[in-house]
Amino acid sequence: MISPEPSLPIPPVSDAELKRVRLEQMKRRATGLLVLMTAIFIAARLLEPAHPWVAYIRATAEAAMVGGVADWFAITALFRYPLGLRIPHTAIIPQRKDRIGRSLGNFVQNNFLSHEILGTKLRAARLSRRGAEWLSRPENGQAVARHAATALQSASAVMSDEDVHDFLERTIIEPVRRRPIAPALARGLEILTIDDRHQQLLDRVVRGVSGLVTANEDLIRQRIREESPWWVPDFVDNRVHEKVVTAIGKTLREVVDDPAHPLRRQFDELLLDWIVRLQQSPEVMERAEAVKRQLLDSPASRELSASLWEALKRSLDRQAGASADGAPGGLARGLSALAQAALDDEALLQKIDGWIVEAVLRVVEQHRHEVGQLIAGTVSRWDPDETSARIELQIGRDLQFVRINGTLVGGLVGLILYVLSR
Repeated sequence: MISPEPSLPIPPVSDAELKRVRLEQMKRRATGLLVLMTAIFIAARLLEPAHPWVAYIRATAEAAMVGGVADWFAITALFRYPLGLRIPHTAIIPQRKDRIGRSLGNFVQNNFLSHEILGTKLRAARLSRRGAEWLSRPENGQAVARHAATALQSASAVMSDEDVHDFLERTIIEPVRRRPIAPALARGLEILTIDDRHQQLLDRVVRGVSGLVTANEDLIRQRIREESPWWVPDFVDNRVHEKVVTAIGKTLREVVDDPAHPLRRQFDELLLDWIVRLQQSPEVMERAEAVKRQLLDSPASRELSASLWEALKRSLDRQAGASADGAPGGLARGLSALAQAALDDEALLQKIDGWIVEAVLRVVEQHRHEVGQLIAGTVSRWDPDETSARIELQIGRDLQFVRINGTLVGGLVGLILYVLSR
């Protein structure tokens, strides 16, 4: 037999005592008005035989009494049995608490968590812009970097170096070892050729080589002297040096300035040949696999992961130990720069908002029925009498105005009906 779930205490209300005092005041006013109408009715009833015009007052007070009593009964019946009498369809909230909880859960689920309402609210909030504006402030970026570094530092403190190395081995090295490298290299080269990005890379390489040649002219001159026979005069070596450096510089400038230079076509053909051979040549594919195995099995690979891990821990120590008023670290500057770049790109912000809205709506769609069940289940575990008392405390004061209005409106309607009947 399944035991029933224990009841849950209702969360306390911070201003419960103030609300209770105001509720009691309104109850006394509403009841006092009903007592006043009753006294007027009795007095008018006694004076009516001697003064027929008092009948209008008597009819007004009589109808006001009826309206006040009817509204008192209706409002009391919401929270408890009127006068303790178990009249059918009274004490509605205590008796129908579970049904009310289910209805409330369904109402929230279907009206507040719908795609239209929630999606519109999230889009209007422009969360990406708010987040980027907040993160673009240096002090906020520094705080985020410091907290993130502290959290990662705490996580790294409980992990041994061997555990990290084993984790990297399982999650990165081993999958790379099992997967053929040649197709990945071919795909990378194909991506490199999109929009002639390989030519842009060639431009940077050529400019870099040109700079190296210019910066190392003395080294080139020295090498020419060392390689030339002893009997060759120095002025010949200098002339050879000038010819070599001039020819190299001229060739590199021609490559940079001429988009149709033969060297560029040769570079295109070389890349295409590599792509084809990496995809079709068993010999090249095996050679690529051998190089991959050599790199992965090399002690240098293990040393590299260890050095990266040590560098990461030192960086986390610096970030976590940075003071709030100190100079922003690299991570903080990167976060602020990233946020500022996002603020300058409205299309990116809209795309991020779209991702946020889509993610939230997907999660809500999958779990919104659980929200309704949570509300219904929570309400069902509340104590009925305490639930009724708490609801009355929240809205009872306004309901006492209904009693007052019912008394006054009832008296007015009674007067009108009496006048019409006369």
